[in-house]
Amino acid sequence: MPPSLSYRDAGVDIAAGDDLVERIKPHARRTLRPEVLAGIGGFGALVELPQRYRQPVLVAGTDGVGTKLKLAFALGRHDTIGVDLVAMSVNDILVQGAEPLFFLDYYACGRLEVDVAEQVVAGIARGCELAGCALIGGETAEMPGMYPIGEYDLAGFAVGVVERDRIITGDSIRAGDVILGLASSGPHSNGYSLIRRIVELSGADLMAEFRGRSLGETLLEPTRIYVRPVLALLAAVPVKGLAHITGGGITGNLPRILPDGLAARIDAAAWSWPPVFQWLREAGGVSTEEMYRTFNCGIGLIVVVAPEQAEHARHLLTEHGETVYTLGRVESAAADAPRVVIA
Repeated sequence: MPPSLSYRDAGVDIAAGDDLVERIKPHARRTLRPEVLAGIGGFGALVELPQRYRQPVLVAGTDGVGTKLKLAFALGRHDTIGVDLVAMSVNDILVQGAEPLFFLDYYACGRLEVDVAEQVVAGIARGCELAGCALIGGETAEMPGMYPIGEYDLAGFAVGVVERDRIITGDSIRAGDVILGLASSGPHSNGYSLIRRIVELSGADLMAEFRGRSLGETLLEPTRIYVRPVLALLAAVPVKGLAHITGGGITGNLPRILPDGLAARIDAAAWSWPPVFQWLREAGGVSTEEMYRTFNCGIGLIVVVAPEQAEHARHLLTEHGETVYTLGRVESAAADAPRVVIA
């Protein structure tokens, strides 16, 4: 007779999964919105659309955290990486004018460590609170042999809503419009394969002091969530375009919202790179061009407005806690000209 085997013998602990679900519930409960009819625990979550919308359009986005996770593993810090996960998706749907409604996460590991997973989900819930969206569910997948012990992977999914006639596409951008930049909190969640390579080749100690904290803590600083300030801006100012500066940097992301025949001229002296980006450039011997197309270099979100709205927009965003820079202007450009010039 073959031995009697259980799922636990195969490496999957159902009891640990059930324990995690119970621990998650209080974190998720703090994020609930009135539209949530049923959340954590069901086969699917139920959410109705806010009644104030006349012609609601749903906007969806998904993303992960990438190899920034490797730093979290190395440092044993799992309490902020969930904020990154939420930020990457909600900032993406925000730039189309959407108010984030709800979020779901996918947590995959080789062996479920409940304490670690709870820290991650607590960070996800914190990110949802910052974004004003509800954490309504997700999936925890324990897959023996798929991931090294002590490691996990994350994916996130955000859904928001925008009035049909308030969708932001960039189509109304014209030559002369003003380009504003909102400060980032650090590299956010992009370029970490290069960051880790720089740390490795430079021999840098992640525990070494860097501007009053460790280098590792600086690099783990979570992605800034721009939802509340930008939604306040959209309610007060006719914004023409928004760009989330993620992988590809300013030079790769700003062209995504510029109509044909237009380019962005950015004044490189309009802002100073935060120290972490200066360190990355020097420690890695990275060219300025490569820095601009890999990292946000201190600018996490870009706002394009008409010249007569620029000062109002800047003042409002500053009142909501953002550091705002006037980066440059939109100008006419030939079809074969660069879409972004930083000089």
